[in-house]
Amino acid sequence: MTLEPPPREPEPEPTPGAEAPPPYLYPPAAPPTPQYDAPDTLRERLKKLFAPVIAAGVFVLKFGAILLKLKVLTVIGTMGVSVAAYALLWGWKFALGFVLLIFVHEMGHAVMLRHRGIKAGWPVFLPFIGAFISMKSQPASVYEEAESALAGPIAGTAGAFFVWWAGSTLDSPMLISLAFTGFLLNLFNLLPALPLDGGRVAGALHPAIWLVGLLALLLVEIYRPSPIIPIILLLGGFELWRRWRNRQSTASKVYFALEPRQRWRMGGAYAALVIVLLIAMHTVYVPTPLPD
Repeated sequence: MTLEPPPREPEPEPTPGAEAPPPYLYPPAAPPTPQYDAPDTLRERLKKLFAPVIAAGVFVLKFGAILLKLKVLTVIGTMGVSVAAYALLWGWKFALGFVLLIFVHEMGHAVMLRHRGIKAGWPVFLPFIGAFISMKSQPASVYEEAESALAGPIAGTAGAFFVWWAGSTLDSPMLISLAFTGFLLNLFNLLPALPLDGGRVAGALHPAIWLVGLLALLLVEIYRPSPIIPIILLLGGFELWRRWRNRQSTASKVYFALEPRQRWRMGGAYAALVIVLLIAMHTVYVPTPLPD
């Protein structure tokens, strides 16, 4: 008996108008883009490095609530973003030194606050603005506020002096320029305008000095515009209005009640630090371009 294969079913006829899909083909390579030799200008360097800095900043803002719980990551992460931002203008070595000087400045605040029994967080850095330390409790008086505010520029000035000494010992123009920048940074922070450190010190001298400081900042902005000064004017104006509105409250009167010796002590320390910074800047300043 012979076994025959089962009959094959007839293949379906193709639907009219339908065609078999073509095999997948890789797209042709794009023609090479002509390269041109262009000068490495600051604008081009900013364009190349701006995107990763923005991405890092968005990351810090998006996950800020988590990072705030991880204190070490907060400090290191925000410091890294600031170094990357300042490196766009000055190079990474100068940027790293600049951020470290800001860190020393902020730790001066933190040490004094904790010495006074005021709970304070770790520094959080903001590129092109500086850094801040959050307080979990408020000072008992304007004298404590002024004392902790003045501790920052004192520590920052000491750090700048150390950098100056290191630059002179190693014969490093970059470190000497960094020391000058540190002196300038701390002197700027002593302007008697809120929310700068000098504005908080001025509260222990006379509240009217706040208005003088804001007017001085406004003149500086008119003479030499800066994107940072309008932010300070906005925050300082709001804080000045808030304190002026509550000036007649019992809590405000108790907060601003100081003994004459406290005012003289704070005023003397403030004036002495300003004089030291002016002399240091005049001595350190060297009219030479910053080396690469």
